[in-house]
Amino acid sequence: MAKYGLIGKNIGYSFSKTFFTSKFLQEKRLDTYVNFDIETIETLNKIISDNSTLNGLNVTIPYKESVIPLLDSLDKEARDIGAVNTIKIHRNGKLEGFNTDHYGFTKSLTDFFPLKDKTALIIGTGGAAKAIAYALDTMGFEYQYVSRTKTETTLAYGDLNKDIILNHYLIINCTPVGTFPNVQESPNIPYHFLTSDHLLFDLIYNPSETAFLKSGQAKGTRVSNGLKMLEYQAKKAWAIWKS
Repeated sequence: MAKYGLIGKNIGYSFSKTFFTSKFLQEKRLDTYVNFDIETIETLNKIISDNSTLNGLNVTIPYKESVIPLLDSLDKEARDIGAVNTIKIHRNGKLEGFNTDHYGFTKSLTDFFPLKDKTALIIGTGGAAKAIAYALDTMGFEYQYVSRTKTETTLAYGDLNKDIILNHYLIINCTPVGTFPNVQESPNIPYHFLTSDHLLFDLIYNPSETAFLKSGQAKGTRVSNGLKMLEYQAKKAWAIWKS
């Protein structure tokens, strides 16, 4: 019997525990999956030492980047992305970091192809956004980051005008804005410029229809939440843990 889990902050809403618990029941496995809701990533070492049967962990906001210094190694994709959402605990106790977010996003996005053009806005600049950028690179997209603060490589929300919106047909929310219980919140973009040629993709899956997605639907825009992405990345994480 092995144990797996999720490390993050304020993760009571998380889908991962439900997904893996259901998987273990269906496959009649005695394995368990636990949420480790922690205030600081330095708690990871204690989690490992206190759970001798722990074989693997998922990592979510806000620790996808800050967990890296605590790991013994990274696979190439996680290193290139600069963020980790999956940890394999080897038999010798070594911790290896992986990223399956980009895989889950790529698999779920292809269901909406073709887009009018391969141009995108990535809302957010954290670990999830880095994985999305990596995926978009592999698919040949041109993209720009959007955040609260303007930099040489990032647009501020206030920079978004009709021309920018009309020339970026995929808009991905990689922030936690709109997550339960703050379901009335949404990224501050000019939704009135959206068209039926656009696709809004929200990495959030609780609620299933965020204010971000509802604003797109009101303009006839295609939308997707993050549930399929999460299912794909979870299956990939399981394959890594069992390899």
